[in-house]
Parts: sequence; structure tokens; C-alpha cells
Amino acid sequence: MIRVLYVEDNEDNIYMLSRRLKRKSFDVLIASDGQQGIDMAHAQQPDIILMDLSLPVKDGWQAIKELKQNTQLQHIPIIALSAHAMDQHRLDAIAAGAEDFDTKPVDLKRLLNKMATLLQHKQQSKGNE
Repeated sequence: MIRVLYVEDNEDNIYMLSRRLKRKSFDVLIASDGQQGIDMAHAQQPDIILMDLSLPVKDGWQAIKELKQNTQLQHIPIIALSAHAMDQHRLDAIAAGAEDFDTKPVDLKRLLNKMATLLQHKQQSKGNE
């Protein structure tokens, strides 16, 4: 089962997306702020991370940077999520180290396609080591 770490502070978003992912047979872990997301990534070693950008304690951009600077965690693909569809948010998220970006509310089919592409790429990279 693919383990997804979903870092999000909005209860409605957590409820909606985590339920939909669980129905698609993902094991979903929830962190409610950027620091908790980093800590859970260390402890749980998820297959992929969905990271909201506007988070308390430590925002998503900073959390992504720290995850990508850590040699034990930098292999985990990250999709940044934001309710702001501005190009600058996407560019900043990619510059921080996220592999992809998606807008909220989430289009589940589009998100699942992005997740599948990144997980396939991760698996291929692992096979080439």
C-alpha cells in the first residue's frame, strides 16, 4: 500500500482529500503543520508527500526546503498544494524543491495522475541505483 503524507491545516480539506485517497487504497498520514510534516516524514518514511503551502508553525515552502536538504528524505517526491493559482506560488514551490504543484480545490483525477507519474519515476530511479 502506498503511504501518503498529507500536510494540511484545514480540517475540511483533510476530511475531503484523505477520504478520497483512502477509497483509492492509499495509506494516508496527516500532519497539521510544516514542522509536524517534517517530523512525520522522518518517522514514517512516506512514499509521497502532499504539502499545503500556507501552514502554521513552519510554512510549506520552508518545510519542503528542509525535507529536500535531508539526505534521508530528499528522495520522497513532494507535490505542493495551494488555493492560490498564482504562477509565483508554483515557481516558489518548485524552487524550494517540490517536484510538482497543484491547486486547491483538488481535482482528484489530475492529482492522482501527478502522483502516479512521480511514484513511477521514483521507482525507476530506485531501480537504477
